[in-house]
Amino acid sequence: MRLRLPTARGLPREQVLAALVALIASSTAHAQQPAAPATEPPAEAQPRPPEQQAPLIYTPWTKYCLKAPDEKQTCFIGKDGRLASDKVLVAAVIVERDGNSKNILRVTLPLGMLLVHGTRVLVDGNPPAQSPYVICFANGCMSDYEVTPELLANMKAGQNLVVQAINSNGAPVSLPLPLQEAGGGFAKAYDGLPPDPKVVEDNYKKLQQQLQARAEAQPKPEETQPPEEAQPPAAAAPPPGPAEK
Repeated sequence: MRLRLPTARGLPREQVLAALVALIASSTAHAQQPAAPATEPPAEAQPRPPEQQAPLIYTPWTKYCLKAPDEKQTCFIGKDGRLASDKVLVAAVIVERDGNSKNILRVTLPLGMLLVHGTRVLVDGNPPAQSPYVICFANGCMSDYEVTPELLANMKAGQNLVVQAINSNGAPVSLPLPLQEAGGGFAKAYDGLPPDPKVVEDNYKKLQQQLQARAEAQPKPEETQPPEEAQPPAAAAPPPGPAEK
């Protein structure tokens, strides 16, 4: 789930919140669809060393609620981690709808993962859960997990929600989403009310400042001139012929 917004500077905070909520709603439009069962068990992944991952910049856990025409409310409690380039590498959102007996945790990873292996999620050292991918969009592929009382309790008390997958090179990918933050974290966002639009706008501005600072801190490739092509050596003059008698 990529939360891409226009630059917040100069926009009324109501427009920033509306755009953010619309994007979350569109990315979770299939949240109530049951996951399609796998036609065959996933093949065993070949063990390969995990690839090095650049440090991520995280959005805070935030709650957004929308009311449908039937007056039923749907709430999203989500967070993502992205690179300095603003590319989202991992996202997670809990979707809760009034009247539903089961809520889901939807995780999103970028395109380029091996779909046959699905994803795994775990909180700290607790046993992992596994689920197939259910759908792919331009911003990534998604897996759904039932939010059991045990999973919810672990997320409220834990340190990291870790999303795992296998990339196209056959290497394992493990991406953490911190559950504890300054000022609250997941538990506070889940149990609390949706934040004031001004708070959402301020958080978005802080994220953009972090992305800008990280991008500026990255070393830039040296600009080098292409080497000049070596000129072929001049052909040697032919030896003089025999003198005529």
